[in-house]
Amino acid sequence: MNTVVENHFIDAASNRHLDWLESEAIHIMREVAAECTNPALLFSGGKDSVVLLRIAEKAFRPGKFPFPLVHVDTGHNFPEVITFRDKRVAELGERLIVGSVEDSINRGTVRLRNPKTDSRNAAQAVTLLETIAEHKFDACIGGARRDEEKARAKERIFSFRDEFGQWNPKAQRPELWDLYNTRVHPGENMRVFPISNWTELDVWQYIAREKLELPPIYFAHEREVIPRNGLLVPVSELTPPRAGETVEKQIVRFRTVGDISCTCPVSSDAATVEAIIEETAVTQITERGATRMDDQTSESSMEKRKKEGYF
Repeated sequence: MNTVVENHFIDAASNRHLDWLESEAIHIMREVAAECTNPALLFSGGKDSVVLLRIAEKAFRPGKFPFPLVHVDTGHNFPEVITFRDKRVAELGERLIVGSVEDSINRGTVRLRNPKTDSRNAAQAVTLLETIAEHKFDACIGGARRDEEKARAKERIFSFRDEFGQWNPKAQRPELWDLYNTRVHPGENMRVFPISNWTELDVWQYIAREKLELPPIYFAHEREVIPRNGLLVPVSELTPPRAGETVEKQIVRFRTVGDISCTCPVSSDAATVEAIIEETAVTQITERGATRMDDQTSESSMEKRKKEGYF
């Protein structure tokens, strides 16, 4: 049964809305299991993939998941997130496959000007495609949502990728009446987004209702940051201050997690899920627009990466 949080953060109407979203996501998850030969679920330890795990539990428990969990590890992740990832996988007793960008660099399939400090976020596309090819996955389930970014707003729930792993927005299949065409030829694959229709607020309300645990960096904490180009860059070995920049200590939290080199926190004193829901309800900036340096290089940044195989 659904757990209902009886407070003003999730009223009866919101709870019915979450029920509908959950039901749709469970249907999509089961459709993947029924129609795809060798699927996988991408799990990074971030909030959206934590929600996907709960959806998978509701879709398939008490049995095992009909797919492994997969994480494309840049090697530049926040340590709190990797610790949480491993803890959650152990609790579930499921299998985790880790594709390593570092291994791709060592193989020579990923080339960076400075492998130690350059952002590896875009390089994930190569490692993901290599992981898909190695394990012959015909579908990868992920937590992307249409409200995150303009290119993702173009996505279908079942997003077809060609034999090169590339996404062509003009070659996507119709999804009338929630009917999905999952057929692929060898080498082709699907990227599937069960929470495509969710918003950031929906995600946080669902986290509250289901009482889901998250990495601590999602909540307000003190951190050294550098104000830069309208963002707060976290101070680390990968992101040191530049000449003339001032390091400040601020109370911040992360709205999304990813490669340290391009993921920024936001100023916030929201230390609980309820406080984050209040904050999210009034924000007018998308989470990627507020926190991802790589998405600010141009309006077509994400679309270019998706066409190269990025999730």
